[in-house]
Amino acid sequence: MSFDHAFKLTNTLTRTKDVFVPEDRTNVRMYVCGPTVYDYAHIGNARPVVVFDTLFRLLRHLYGAEHVTYVRNITDVDDKINARAAAEGVSIGELTERTAAQYHADMRALGALDPTIEPRATEHIAEMKAMIEQLVAKGHAYVAEGHVLFDVGSMADYGKLSGRSLEDMQAGARVEVAPYKKDPMDFVLWKPSKEGEPGWPGPCGIEEPGRPGWHIECSAMARRHLGETFDIHGGGADLVFPHHENEVAQSRCSHGTEVMARYWLHNGFLQVEGEKMSKSLGNFITVHDLLETEKLGGRVWPGAAIRLALLMTHYRQPLDFTEKSLSEAEGLLQKWDALLASMPADKADTKVPDALVEALCDDLNTPRAIAVLHGLAREARGGDTQAKAALAASLDFLGVDLTGIRAAAEEVTARAADPELAARVDGLIAERNAARAAKNWGEADRIRDLLAAEGVVLKDARNADTGTVETTWELAR
Repeated sequence: MSFDHAFKLTNTLTRTKDVFVPEDRTNVRMYVCGPTVYDYAHIGNARPVVVFDTLFRLLRHLYGAEHVTYVRNITDVDDKINARAAAEGVSIGELTERTAAQYHADMRALGALDPTIEPRATEHIAEMKAMIEQLVAKGHAYVAEGHVLFDVGSMADYGKLSGRSLEDMQAGARVEVAPYKKDPMDFVLWKPSKEGEPGWPGPCGIEEPGRPGWHIECSAMARRHLGETFDIHGGGADLVFPHHENEVAQSRCSHGTEVMARYWLHNGFLQVEGEKMSKSLGNFITVHDLLETEKLGGRVWPGAAIRLALLMTHYRQPLDFTEKSLSEAEGLLQKWDALLASMPADKADTKVPDALVEALCDDLNTPRAIAVLHGLAREARGGDTQAKAALAASLDFLGVDLTGIRAAAEEVTARAADPELAARVDGLIAERNAARAAKNWGEADRIRDLLAAEGVVLKDARNADTGTVETTWELAR
């Protein structure tokens, strides 16, 4: 493998933009924290999926698909899972299987590739217990009242990833004050299971059924599938502390290594329409809502538009996810789709432009990559067939599938050709014109709104020759 692009990533661990050099160019390894499967994934959950899918695609391009291993786990043992299963009156297995299937369907609709490996927590209990026992043996964890806890004080540089002092972490974290803890900051590696909860025989001779803490799951699964150290660990900014900080502590202290992952990437927070997403505010939106219901903007949205809207802001920056941003993304895709509709089939295998790869090699700079797409579109409109083919190749490389956009456009075209619809719309326009002539503005507005609700957009324009206002219509795409 060889390439000419300087590949840099902003590393949370070093707080600098570092040149990426994998440990092993024949096996570039990345781990990203996946879903806890108890409900539909919300749009905030989708952002890291799209971000790290884009990075996965870039790594495959640079090093070869067969030389990249991407692990994204599924957490299928958790308090929220237990509570939801009990509330629905279904088994935990039924809930997690159904929710995992929903997650896969939604993420694929956003153009995300499946990870190379998708381990489940419940399939790695043995690895978790082995790591816990290793931590106890090395003096980094202790057993207390059926629990096993990590001894934060045993690690001299705990807090290095997040850059927080112990005092700051104590002030900012919700720590459980329990009599069996040596220190309030010590965190759970293993805990007893309550009646009706999943449970396994514990580590360190604990006979009562118990289950792992959240943090140990990722450490054990990463070691099993990627080794004691690997290249990239990713996730949302909300995971830096305590989850990723605790992963680092467990893994380094268990293995005796200087690092767990050499590059840590974290995407910024997401809000909806300028506010933090919250069920109490009524702006809590799942990917399923966007794809299948009419929760945002009174309509459903194509997966490609959702993906592009997520990529239009740099991954490290906060993102305001709005109806306007979705509309802008969809409008761009409609223009590009119309431009590409006449592209000869033999141009579809054109290589990805260097400018696009260079943009992504600059800390996954997707806004700059999208600017490259704009440039290709301008050249294509000027008659450059190579630019048109490069645009198609670039969209494919970024995981933006225009199939749904094209299908929607074809549906609109077919609907617009319906003579019954045309007759009905023309009749309502005549009624609206009569209402306007009579200065019955309320009735005119009612007819306009009625048509708008059915996806019919009216356009009023003055005829330059006659001076009269004429109304035309089209269907919204």
